[in-house]
Order: sequence, then structure tokens, then C-alpha cells
Amino acid sequence: MSSITLPAPAPTPLRQDAAVIGLVGMAHGVSHFSQLLLPPLFPWLKDAFGASYTELGALLTIFFVVSCVVQTVSGFWVDRFGPRPILFAGLALIGCAALGFAASTSYAMLAVFAVVAGIGNGVFHPVDYTLLNRKVHKSRLGHAYSVHGITGSLGWALAPAMLVPIAVASSWRLALVGAAGVAFAVLALLLLRRHDLALPAAEPAPAPAPGKPVAEESRFEFLRIPAVWMCFAFFFFHAGALSVVQTFAPGAAAQLHAVPLQWVALCLTIYMVCSASGMLAGGFLAVDPERAERIVGAGFGLAALVALAVALLPMPAWLVPVMFGLMGFVTGTAGPSRDLLVKRSTPDNATGRVYGVVYAGLDIGQAVAPLIIGTLMDHGAWQGVWLSLALLQGVLIVTAFRVRKVRRTVLAPA
Repeated sequence: MSSITLPAPAPTPLRQDAAVIGLVGMAHGVSHFSQLLLPPLFPWLKDAFGASYTELGALLTIFFVVSCVVQTVSGFWVDRFGPRPILFAGLALIGCAALGFAASTSYAMLAVFAVVAGIGNGVFHPVDYTLLNRKVHKSRLGHAYSVHGITGSLGWALAPAMLVPIAVASSWRLALVGAAGVAFAVLALLLLRRHDLALPAAEPAPAPAPGKPVAEESRFEFLRIPAVWMCFAFFFFHAGALSVVQTFAPGAAAQLHAVPLQWVALCLTIYMVCSASGMLAGGFLAVDPERAERIVGAGFGLAALVALAVALLPMPAWLVPVMFGLMGFVTGTAGPSRDLLVKRSTPDNATGRVYGVVYAGLDIGQAVAPLIIGTLMDHGAWQGVWLSLALLQGVLIVTAFRVRKVRRTVLAPA
């Protein structure tokens, strides 16, 4: 008996995919924006509350620890209730946290609202990737991941660019009220366009073979997939490398190569802008999922060479911002392919849970790295900071290919 070949499902309209990508991207920008609500205002908060920088830094530790826990748990919520209500709740909590920061009259109140902000931030990766993977046609996923990464970088860039001028012109409290306005404005837009974020009905599970017992899959079965934990490790080290770049690398490079003080902040700005440009290019490179690991390996391999050059070679001060830009671009090109590593390792029925666990590695890495690299800074080991960055980038190459090796390991029946 001849078999019948069913036609492949038609791709979703470009306009529909673009709407989903744009809405999810704006929400992701608010997530990154929320991570930098307080740091640009530290000079004002220090005076207002008589707090040390260590105490202010502890607010970020609270934020990321809470975000890590919520990110893991929210994956289960997304798979059970759907991503849309969880996304709306996250945006609302970030807006409320910004208003709470603005109204705070004590350090303890800041700590309470850091918890609220961490809860809000923790839902985004499981929500975002569930929406993109379920609603965007697979031929456009590389571009979707590219836009997702770019909007995150723009969210990081927007926070200091918006908050500091308002604080200088008026007050830090008004700056945080403005930040709340950003979160609530995006929430209002998403509520108006909520039909674009509705998930299609899930396909029914195939019927079991006659006489074969039906085994109920545990909600935690995905934790037995080795590729899930390898992806977790990848994002842990990736967050460590990003934390070094954002927090310590500019200052260490300034000490190594006599970079003028006014150029130090410029180094990070150049890195983020070039990273966003690299993500745009990386969206085209990620069209073929089969080469995802090679693109990630090449991107972070080149970044490691840049880090080694900054650490070991003499160079004029003007070249240091250029090296930051080069490193940002090559790591940015790896971004969409990095997200494909997780997509290709995720069972279709556990998208939220897998992304919740995997991306918790980001929060843990951002909490751990400053403790280690900060010690090198305290001891004046400027070269050690950049060598550590190169080491982390090298580990990312190995980890990416390990993901490929262990991907979709077949689970033996329990």
C-alpha cells in the first residue's frame, strides 16, 4: 500500500511573525531595562540613604537571586497557564517596583522592591522563547532571536541614558517614576495587541500503539536530558563573561593601557552598540540551524583572541575602545545561534520549563562572577581580569560543542 505524503505546513505570514517578534522584543527590552534601574542612580541613592556601595551592590544580588529562582519556577507556570498572562504580570511587577523604588524612604524598602523587581524580571526568558518558538515560523527564528537580543541590548542602553539626565535635571525619584512609565506603556501596548500573543492550539499527542501501555510523562522528565544541563552550563559561563565585560573590563583596560577616564564608559557603550550590530548579522548566519555550534565557536573564539591581545600586548589607548567594539561585534554574531542551541535541545512539550532552567544560569553567573573577578580588581590584577575573560570565552566554545554532542539524548524508560 503506497504511503501518502502530506504537504508541509504553510509558513505564517511575514506580517504576523513581525508583530510577534516586535512585541516580544519590546517586552525583553523592559526586562534588561529593569536590571539597570538602580546602578546608574547609585551616587544619588548613596547620599539619600547613607548607604555604602557594598550595600547598594547587595540590592543587585537580591534582584538576581530572586530572578534566578523565579525564572526556574516560571517555566512551569508558562507551560501550565500559557505565556501571555505571565508576561503581563512580569511587566506590571517591574512597573510597580520602579514606583516602589521612587517612593522608598529607607534601605529596607529598596530591598523589598528589589525582590519585586526580581520576580518581574524572572519570567521573561521562558515567556519570550515559548512565544517565539511556538508562533514564529522556523525559517524566521534566526531573525527573531537576533531582534530579541538587540532589544535586550537597547534596554540596557536606555536605562542610564534616560535615568541619569532626569536625575540631574530634577531628582532620582522622578527618574524612577519615568522608568515605571516605560514599563506600564509597554504593558498597555501588549494588552491592546494581546491577540497577537495568543498561542495556537497544541497538536494532540499521537495515539499509542494497540496493546502498548500509556506512560504518563513526569513534568520533571526534561531534567534527565543531558543537553538541558549543558545549555545551563553554557549560559552560566556566558553570564560570567558578560559580567566581566560590563563591570570590570573597562576599568582593568584603563589601568593596563592608560586609557583616559572619559573613555572608560565609552568602551562599554561601543561594546553594546557593536554587539547589537553583530546580532543583526548573526540573524542571517543562524538561518541554517546545523551550523549553530560552529558560529558560536567562531564568535567566542575571536572574542577570546581579542581579550588575550588586550591582556598581553602593548597598545595605544585609542585602540582599546576599538578592541571593545570588535569583541562586541563577534560575540553579537554568535547570539542568535546561541539561542538556537537551546531551541534544538528542547522537547516541544516542555519549552517554558527548559528555558526557565537553562536561563537561570544567566542569573547565577551574574551573581557569582563579580565576587571572583572583583577580588582580582581589589588586588590590582588587571591582566588577570582580561585573562579570566579569555578563559571564560574559551570555555564557552567547548560547552557549545558539548551541547551538540549530547543533544536530545534518548531517555531510557524508568
